[in-house]
Amino acid sequence: MSDAPTPPITGREWQLLSRPVGWPKPEDFALVEAEVPAPAEGQVLVRNTYLSVDPYMRGRMSDAKSYVAPYELGKAMQGGAVGEVVASNAEGIAAGDHVLHFLGWREYAVMDAKNAVKVDPEAAPLSAYLGVLGMTGLTAYAGLLRTASFKEGDSVFVSGAAGAVGSQVGQLAKLKGASRVIGSAGSDEKVRLLVEEYGFDAAFNYKNGPVSRQLRDAAPDGVDVYFDNVGGDHLEAAIGSLNRDGRIAICGAISVYNNTEPAPGPRNLARLIQTRGRIEGFLVGDHYDLQPQFVQEVGPWVRSGELKYRETVVEGIENNLEAFLGVLRGDNTGKMIVKL
Repeated sequence: MSDAPTPPITGREWQLLSRPVGWPKPEDFALVEAEVPAPAEGQVLVRNTYLSVDPYMRGRMSDAKSYVAPYELGKAMQGGAVGEVVASNAEGIAAGDHVLHFLGWREYAVMDAKNAVKVDPEAAPLSAYLGVLGMTGLTAYAGLLRTASFKEGDSVFVSGAAGAVGSQVGQLAKLKGASRVIGSAGSDEKVRLLVEEYGFDAAFNYKNGPVSRQLRDAAPDGVDVYFDNVGGDHLEAAIGSLNRDGRIAICGAISVYNNTEPAPGPRNLARLIQTRGRIEGFLVGDHYDLQPQFVQEVGPWVRSGELKYRETVVEGIENNLEAFLGVLRGDNTGKMIVKL
């Protein structure tokens, strides 16, 4: 159960120094050396291998009231991570095991064993547990199937479709019998990826013209489901193209995360009356009961290559902040991962 006591070691960690106003700036953060304690009874010490950076982290840098506590100033930030246990003082987890946990943004993490989930590096690459088989994958699965009540034959529109969540939403919809899947992305290269590699029926670059017009052209018969990662003009366009009894699942609104003034809401909400449309927001944390079903169904598709995924890998903890800012800019294709 227990390995030899670990002498005090140090590891680097990213701390939030001040709360960003608008776009986060490098001076809002610091990469510092911190002492890592030996694991107490019931704890494990993990050397992180991969760290996750995700859009929702921008919200935690603010102290506005939200669904999750803000990051504390002068303390290590948190996020998804996967790593190798180097010392264990807990039953059920041994040195050499690989675990998924939530103490990212640092090289080493000490945590209660109950907060670490063992993962199998033989079943899938370790980084996949932060993306396609992890929180982002479950977000796509729960949002499409439960929140948006997807059914075979639906026409589906996904914004941010080349990102980690969006690309999986579109492919899941195709695998489950969507009549048509449309995606929007921020570059012509990403648009080609959606159609040629991920099997979307149509895709468009939202920078090439009004979203509402491009969506009408791509979905002349309208859409039954809209999976929203972007907000703003994409949400308004989707409401304009929504079919009778259409459903909109609000996952994120990356277009407005760095605004200092509230973004105007969609101007066409009254259209939901004639379409009997439904808009519902969701958080993946409310749907962890789906995790076993999700892994059982999606795992084989990942292994067989039927469900494809991309990762954008940035090397080195010193580049963790730049990787995060890259996500906000849309630099990544698929899941943004930091490899230590």
